[in-house]
Amino acid sequence: MTLAKGWLLGLLAVGLGAIAHGAAAQGQEEAQKQAQALVASLKFRDGEVAVPGAEARFRLDQNFRYLEAADARKVLEQLWGNPPDDTVLGLVVPRGRGVLDEQGWAVVVTYSDDGYVSDDDAAEIDYAELLQEMKDGTSEENAARKEAGYGGIELIGWAEPPHYDATTKKLYWAKELAFEGSEGRTLNYDIRVLGRRGYLSLNAISGMQGLKDVQAGMQRLLPQVEFDQGARYADYDSKTDKVAAYGIAALIGGGLAAKAGLFAKLGVLLLGLKKLLIPLALVAVAFGKKIFGLFKRDRTKTATVS
Repeated sequence: MTLAKGWLLGLLAVGLGAIAHGAAAQGQEEAQKQAQALVASLKFRDGEVAVPGAEARFRLDQNFRYLEAADARKVLEQLWGNPPDDTVLGLVVPRGRGVLDEQGWAVVVTYSDDGYVSDDDAAEIDYAELLQEMKDGTSEENAARKEAGYGGIELIGWAEPPHYDATTKKLYWAKELAFEGSEGRTLNYDIRVLGRRGYLSLNAISGMQGLKDVQAGMQRLLPQVEFDQGARYADYDSKTDKVAAYGIAALIGGGLAAKAGLFAKLGVLLLGLKKLLIPLALVAVAFGKKIFGLFKRDRTKTATVS
């Protein structure tokens, strides 16, 4: 190949790189407009908010706003890239933190009607042993995750050890996670509110850098949610009500429990981790890296041929 021809190919590569850069910029700008339009359409609620699907309600103070199921799913699925999930009942959003803010976070509200969860085992749980079981379960499940096209997960440890309040029947804890191929670590902060027929799940996810902010927010939110009269834990009737096949330990493990009294580590943990929030900004960055990574390889090939 002649020097002139190589030089022209080099110019072509630069031109294609500029076009790719421009296309990526235009794509991000259009995505940003669509995201802002979606956010403008959201109908936030304040104060007392009923959650009919769970027979529960929030009494939100000035620190929080609430999105009902349809709007919550718009945020989770269209803005943050989560798969469709019809179990989502709502989203609690800290006031002053937009759903597109890089440091923003929100709380996904779901409900399980598996039955009355006995708390008889609460005082006997060895949280160090439970954490190790969860770590082992995560490691064992990674092969299946990779086969399905997902990256591996490492459970680093407790970001906040589990706490159970036997008076209010509320449980909370936080996990520190690392996702294969992702920079930084992820915080998964959970609250479970026990009721007569099941439990309400409040799940917040952010980067570990947001730990203090999320901790403080979740502790403020904790007393602002409760079941309606007749659906509370104290309303349980042993003669008529269904009892869940698991206890407090399984809730900490991730959500559903063991069959025949055994703790189903793998399924439990995956349910606890399935709502991984992916901010639009991160998607845009990943897209940009992919474009420029391809361009870099093309330029390297051109230089070699020349």
